[in-house]
Amino acid sequence: MELNNRKAYHEYFFEATYTAGMVLQGTEIKSLRKGKASFNDSYCLFDKGELYVKSLHISEYAYGTYTNHEPLQERKLLLNRKELRKLETKIKEKGYSIIPLKIFINEKGLAKMEIGLGKGKKNYDKRETIKQRENDRDIKRQYGI
Repeated sequence: MELNNRKAYHEYFFEATYTAGMVLQGTEIKSLRKGKASFNDSYCLFDKGELYVKSLHISEYAYGTYTNHEPLQERKLLLNRKELRKLETKIKEKGYSIIPLKIFINEKGLAKMEIGLGKGKKNYDKRETIKQRENDRDIKRQYGI
């Protein structure tokens, strides 16, 4: 099971990616295993030296009772202290953002999130990316790759 944030690759250039653990409740992990999550406008921010993801929508678990979770609550991300410091210094530079790229369940059954340190693309960069993708598609179609 893997959920990708395809829109992020269209909106940002990514310099580095990191794999972070996620602090989740029981019903959140059950919803994630069913693939019930949405990345719409989600982003990461620092609060008192800790990294949190905001606006990540994980749908309520269908069979959850009063113990069900809030779909849009902040969720803490777990990284090494060294990685956290490096990201925090980069974020203070103008134009950098930390964007969630992918949520997956690793071989141990733990939910992980791949986050990327990115800089926003300008409109002409987006057009260039689209043009390059269409050219690659035409070449593959022409040569039957």
